[in-house]
This record gives sequence, C-alpha cells and structure tokens, in this order.
Amino acid sequence: MKLAPRLALLLAVAVVSATACAPQTSDNSSSGKDEKSGTLRVWLFQEVNTKPKEKAVDAVLADFEKAHADTDVTVEYIPVETRAQRIKAAFNDPKSAPDVIEFGNTDTAGYVKDGGLADVTEEFVDWDEAKDTDPTARQSVTVDGKVYGAPYFVGVRALYYRTDVFEKLNLDVPRTLAEVASTAKQVRAAEPDLYGLAVGGAYTYGAMPFIWANGGELATGKGGSYASAIDSAAARKGIEAYTSLFGDDNCPAAKCAGMGGNDTVTAFASGKAAMAIGGDFSHQAVEAGKVKGKYAVVPLPGVEPGSTAPAFAGGNNIGVLKSTSHRTLAVDLMKRLASKKAQAGLFDAMGFLPTFTDVRQQVAKEEPFVKPFVDTLAAGTKFVPASPAWATIDSSQVLPTMFQEVVSGKKDVGAAAGDAAMKMDAAFGSAG
Repeated sequence: MKLAPRLALLLAVAVVSATACAPQTSDNSSSGKDEKSGTLRVWLFQEVNTKPKEKAVDAVLADFEKAHADTDVTVEYIPVETRAQRIKAAFNDPKSAPDVIEFGNTDTAGYVKDGGLADVTEEFVDWDEAKDTDPTARQSVTVDGKVYGAPYFVGVRALYYRTDVFEKLNLDVPRTLAEVASTAKQVRAAEPDLYGLAVGGAYTYGAMPFIWANGGELATGKGGSYASAIDSAAARKGIEAYTSLFGDDNCPAAKCAGMGGNDTVTAFASGKAAMAIGGDFSHQAVEAGKVKGKYAVVPLPGVEPGSTAPAFAGGNNIGVLKSTSHRTLAVDLMKRLASKKAQAGLFDAMGFLPTFTDVRQQVAKEEPFVKPFVDTLAAGTKFVPASPAWATIDSSQVLPTMFQEVVSGKKDVGAAAGDAAMKMDAAFGSAG
C-alpha cells in the first residue's frame, strides 16, 4: 500500500525530531570503547520471504550511513529457529558478536540475565518518539525498571470467522466467549465436516486470552520473585473454558490436542473450520487459502458483552549488545531501525503492526484488515512474566502439557493446573 499524505507528513516530522540532535554518547560500554567510525554488524531475523524486509531495512541503513560518513553497516539475516544458540554464543564471544540484534520480545529477560544486552534506559527516555510507544510494547523491553532495547513491531490475535458459513446458518457474530463456544458447537452440529472453532492443545497464545478474560494470570510478582498463578480459581475457570472446546461437538481431541497456532490457522484458511484465533500476521496465509473473500475478523470477545479478551502482545525488539565498541552509533542505529518511519515501512513491506500508537492508528485507516487487531491492542493486552524462567517454561511445553492432560482425560483441571504451577515455580526458583 501507499502511505497517505497525512501519514507521510506525520512520519517526516517524526524523523526530523528523532534525528535533529546528535545521539548521546554513553560511557558504560563493557568493551571500554565507543568508536565513532568503522563497521557495525547487525543480526536481523529471516522471514518466509525476507526480500521485502531487506528493502525496508536498506532504506534505513542508507540514511544512517549518509549521516555517518565513515561508518558502514553489514546485516546478516539469521534463522529464527537457531536464534537462541547464535545470540548466546555471541554474548560469550564479543569479538565475533554483532553490535545490534533483533530478538523476540519474550527473550528479553533471559538475554538480560545472560548479560548480553546494553542498558539503554537513558537514551530511550530521551528519545522523542518513545513517548508514543504503547505500554505493553515498552514493557517487553523493560526488566526491573531498566530498558534494554526498542520495540520493533507487535503482533496480536483476533477472531477470524467465515462469513459464508455464518450467513448460511443464520448465525450472529459472538459477543462473548460463551457465545464463541455455543456458536462453534452450532456450526459443528449443522456442518459435521467443519470444526466450529479450530483450537489447539499446543496453541499457548490462543489459550491465554481465555485465562486472562476470566481474571486469571500466568504468574504474579516481578523480577526474581515470580510465583505461578496458573492454578488460581480464576485461571482454572479460563482453562476449563478453553479445554471445553476440545470434543466431537467442536474440535475432536484426537485431532486437535496436538495442534499449534499455525495448524489452527491452516485449518481455517483451507476451509476446514468456521472460526479460528489468528494473528494480524496470519492475514497473508488466510488470503492465500480457500476462504479468500469469505471471512471477516473481529476482536476476540471477553466474558461480558462488549468486552475484548486480553490478547498476548507478541512481536520483536531491537537491542544493542553490551559488548559493542560502537555504543553511540549502535544506539542511534537501533532508534532508526525502530523509528516511526522504519516501522511504517516495515508495515508496508511485511504487514507487521507498528508499536507506536499514532502510527498504528494511521495504518489502520489505510488498511481495513488492520482495524480489529488495532482495536484489540487498544482494549488492553497482556505479556508473559518478565523472567528468564519463561524461556524454560515455554520450551518445556508446561502449558501445552497442562491443556493436553485435561483434553485427553488424564487429569482434571485442578490436578493439571497444580502440576503446571509446580513446574513453573521450579523454573522461577532456578532462574534466581
């Protein structure tokens, strides 16, 4: 899409304000150096199709190198699947490490614990554009009150539904989570070849809104003092609501218990489900499927009519490694890569939602498909515990195991949630 003149003007003003002053020089680089020329190395993530992203990034680098005549930038696009090994190895080998990296927003706390990311709190606070960063995105770069990067883009999920199926069966769009469940079962009864709502036992981020909407939390506390809350009464109510969707009357456990997020979106896109919880980042896949032109998206409703279930605010960040010998330049490049202009360009190229509320509102006016996701963000989102333990909890499949134990009938909700809480608390305790 082309940016409208009003958005182009907004971004032009933002870029001027962001670059009018020379970047601040900091003296806390662990390398003991802050060179003002040379080569900066950047690691960004590969995408399914990285070419559009490369074009957007190259535009930022051209401006950066123009502003810093004696500086060059080399970019390597690394696989997301091996990011943990590559980045942690870089933390341990400063000579071969990049200066600036892209990282998942759930990785922040772990990388801070590893001592790899530079504290950029002062520069972030002094950055004019930062005031328009949405609160959850800012939380994703914050550990114990200190900022360790700049939000790059945000991803959020909403409810996709088949307009042709709803019209055929004379169904109303659900206004509550209870209505999502009852509508799903109505579809399944009328159309046995369809899942009413595609759900997955391994779809952690699709299940979380049910827990949060019912007043539950994953954990409580902050820093090193987190404690699991997954076995609280409110959280158990949300687990019950989600796991009740697995069965022959909606999405059979034998087929759906092992499904993840991509599987549920694929089921919807291929015409096998009447509803699915998918992200703004799922739009291209759905458009390429059999349901093109026959679906719509609304925020996933909450418990009460008119409410929105809190969604997990996913996305990526840009950070500076503590080991950089070009701290001032690296921080300037971080801000340029994560700037309003750059995020708008990334949205144009990849459809990734900006983390700045004003830019996000403008792109929503330009692209109608964005609106339900922007509305979901505006209603309030949630994030995972800002603890290095989350990486262990996530990779150990603690929550998927809990859901799968319930839907398989091996354990009731109370027992499964209690066991999950013990595993989470063990991980929090080990994280220190």
